[in-house]
Amino acid sequence: MPAVLYLMFAILLEVAGTTSMKLSDGFTILLPSVFIFIFYFFSFIFLTLSLRRLELSTAYAVWSGLGTLLIALIGMLSFQEPMTVIKAFSLGLVIIGVVGLRLG
Repeated sequence: MPAVLYLMFAILLEVAGTTSMKLSDGFTILLPSVFIFIFYFFSFIFLTLSLRRLELSTAYAVWSGLGTLLIALIGMLSFQEPMTVIKAFSLGLVIIGVVGLRLG
């Protein structure tokens, strides 16, 4: 169970780092620019810890897939990015892929 928790922390920190990229406005705002590196640093630490017990292919797919899904939702809800039918369909495929890898 700790490996899954490490992976969830890694995902949340990666999402925070990516959101900080948007908030940094191309490294022109100091605090979000610094947070990018802090969040990604700890994300990679937790991802690495999760790999002690999880398969690389599954852990990375879950990390990147759920991170992509969460970033898409944050973009839509916080930054008013449009959600088109093709985007929604594609995100659904990401979810199906991640679930498939996890079950496999």
